[in-house]
Amino acid sequence: MADADEQTTESAPYPGFDMTKPSIARTYDYLLGGKDNFAIDRAFGDRFINELPGSPVIATDNRAVLVRAVDQIVRTTPIRQFIDLGSGLPTANNVHQVAQRFAPETKVVYVDNDPIVLAHGRALLVENANTTVIQADLRDPKSIFGNEGATRLIDFDKPVGVMFSAVLHHVNDEEDPAGIVAFWKDRIAPGSHVFISHFRSENDPRSQELEQVLQGSLGRGRWRTDEEILALFGDGFTVLEPGLVPAAEWRPEDEEVDDLTDYQRLIAAVLAVKN
Repeated sequence: MADADEQTTESAPYPGFDMTKPSIARTYDYLLGGKDNFAIDRAFGDRFINELPGSPVIATDNRAVLVRAVDQIVRTTPIRQFIDLGSGLPTANNVHQVAQRFAPETKVVYVDNDPIVLAHGRALLVENANTTVIQADLRDPKSIFGNEGATRLIDFDKPVGVMFSAVLHHVNDEEDPAGIVAFWKDRIAPGSHVFISHFRSENDPRSQELEQVLQGSLGRGRWRTDEEILALFGDGFTVLEPGLVPAAEWRPEDEEVDDLTDYQRLIAAVLAVKN
C-alpha cells in the first residue's frame, strides 16, 4: 500500500513530468506486481485493492489471456509480425518474448503514449533488432501507421496481429473506438488477426462502481456490453472460437476452468480474423 508521504520523496524522472496524476500504464504495472510506478499510481491502485477487493484479478486475467492469444496466433497461423497498441510497461511474457520463443524471426512494434513506457521499453529492447517501441496515442492511428519505427518492421501487405489488450475501454464513446479498429482493418491484409480484451459489463453494480472510479479519477474507462464490444469490429471480420468470453475462459491452458468470480466476468477477450 502506498505511503501518504511517499509522493514527496519521489523525484520526477525528467523535467516537466507530472507526478500529480496517475497513469493507466503504471497503475496496471503496480497491480501486476511491477516496480515501474510512482506513489500516485500506487495510491490509485490501492483503491481497487482496498475498496473493491477481488478486482485486481481483472489485470492478471487480462495479462494471461494476452499471452495465450499471442501464443495461439504464432503457433497456428503464418503471422510473424505484431502491433501491440497501448502496450503498457514491460513485464514478464511480453508479446515479443511469447512469439519469439516459437518463431524468433517475429517482429513486434509496441505503442504507448506514456513516456515512461518509451524509456523502459527502449532499454529492454535495445538488443532485439526485431522489436521496437514508439510513443504515440492509439486514438491517432495515422501517426502510428506512418511512424518510421512501425514501417521499418511491419509489412502491411502481409497478415499482422493487431493487439488491443485492455486499451479500447479507455477510449470513450465520443473518441470513436470502433473508428480506431476500422482504421486498422482498412490497412491490414486479409488473414490478419485482431485481438481485443475489454472491460465487460453485465449491467451489474460491480462494473458500474469500477467505471465510476476510473471515470472520476482518469476521465476514462468504459465498461461495455458483449454487443458493444463485438460491434467494435464492424464488418469484414470473422470472430474465432470461442467468441467473446470472460478472459479466463478464452482458450485456457487447462481444460477445466474453476468457477469464475464476479470480477473475473468483467474482463472479456475475443479474437477475429480479417476476411
